[in-house]
Amino acid sequence: MRRLWRDRRGACSVAVLAIVSGAAGAGPLVSTGRPAAQHDIVATRFLRPLATDDSGSFHALGTDRFGRDVWTRLVYGARVSLAVGALAVLLSVLIGVLVGGAAGFWPGPVRTSLLALTDFVLALPRVVLLLLLAAMARPSATLVIVVLGLTGWMSVARLVHGEVRSLAARPFVEGAVALGVSRRRVLVRHILPNALTPVIVSAALGLGNAITLEAGLSFLGLGVQPPTPSWGNMIASGRDTLVNAPWVAAAPGVALVLVVVACTLLGDALQDALNPATRYLPHRLPP
Repeated sequence: MRRLWRDRRGACSVAVLAIVSGAAGAGPLVSTGRPAAQHDIVATRFLRPLATDDSGSFHALGTDRFGRDVWTRLVYGARVSLAVGALAVLLSVLIGVLVGGAAGFWPGPVRTSLLALTDFVLALPRVVLLLLLAAMARPSATLVIVVLGLTGWMSVARLVHGEVRSLAARPFVEGAVALGVSRRRVLVRHILPNALTPVIVSAALGLGNAITLEAGLSFLGLGVQPPTPSWGNMIASGRDTLVNAPWVAAAPGVALVLVVVACTLLGDALQDALNPATRYLPHRLPP
């Protein structure tokens, strides 16, 4: 953990994610608390950032076509985007660890069938599959979580499979098997905890990818549906007002870029911090 904090990439990315998550969690305290509230649409629509309407309400990021406060919708949209991304990654990691662990520790038909399933799903174009599954059911946040989770576990399974096969040949595993410990207990108690390092890095990188895919689905109308705010449908609602009201789409777009870049930098920093080959190297080399 100290090595992660010494890395500027890790410290900055954690700070950005903490600020965004804190603002999303404290939505009623840092905003008006009414993301779908509409007043006098004619008088409040497309107010510029830092403007005050006739009722005295301050709009830090302006208003959209319906007079709704963009900052409030941005904060509450962060709740949806972060929650959908985190739950989708959690589901994909859970499936990937189970499939990869079983394929790496049990040889024979189990390994062959699980690896064949992984390769088959990995060969499918994910974006096309996402659009197909999302179009077959009623769009919702739950559907997005399930679809992203069921289409994002293959890389995790491959990583876990390789780590488990490597750890299964270690002396401590052979000793546990020789003492009569069941293979399932050896896998759960001794192998999987030692194979989670690449999974943590993959989860950090996958979070940004899941948030981007959720925004893309919501932008196309196949994800979170209005009036519930998400960064994707906020960008979609402002795509035809980029000339006269660019802040409507720019605010969620900038927030999306910041969070995705922070997740990517956090994954890189975690990889360096958890890598045994570089863990004990000095942080700064002498000139």
